[in-house]
Amino acid sequence: MEDKLLIWKFKHGSSDALCRIYEKYEDYMLTSAISLLNDLSSAEDVVHDVFVSFSQSADKLRLNGNLKGYLMTCVVNLARDKIRATQRHRLALDKMNHVSSDSKQPSDSIIGDEELQQLISAMAQLPHEQREAIVLHLRGSMRFKAIARLQGVSINTVQSRYRYGLDKLRSLLDSEVEK
Repeated sequence: MEDKLLIWKFKHGSSDALCRIYEKYEDYMLTSAISLLNDLSSAEDVVHDVFVSFSQSADKLRLNGNLKGYLMTCVVNLARDKIRATQRHRLALDKMNHVSSDSKQPSDSIIGDEELQQLISAMAQLPHEQREAIVLHLRGSMRFKAIARLQGVSINTVQSRYRYGLDKLRSLLDSEVEK
């Protein structure tokens, strides 16, 4: 019920409501974006862009589902756009015969917690579709049906991606523990 009240206040011009929405969901959105992009700076850009767009859409906002799911969908869509843009940029550099460097992500030096770093590293090794299904379901609290609509696949496909992704994460993390 709190989200509905915040949305109502936001639609009626309350900047305080927008701040409270930001404070409530910023961590979820940022950790999800980091999981999808493997880059803190890009993830922060995505979250910022989502909130700028959200703040400018008060008069047009027609929210049918929950606010968290809506914001997570926006994060995923912008993250996908950023991934596609990065891939296009890399292809263009390759065509121009520039040597592309293997750069470590800025998040590697910022995130100090070893277990979290291992999880991020393991998540980065998953295929994008599996990683997206896991992040949306666990961090975004989205149901498989909503994820299926977002990804344009069947519910069974999303459930398989989720299950296979978790299995691979377990094996990757187990191998880290054995080291």
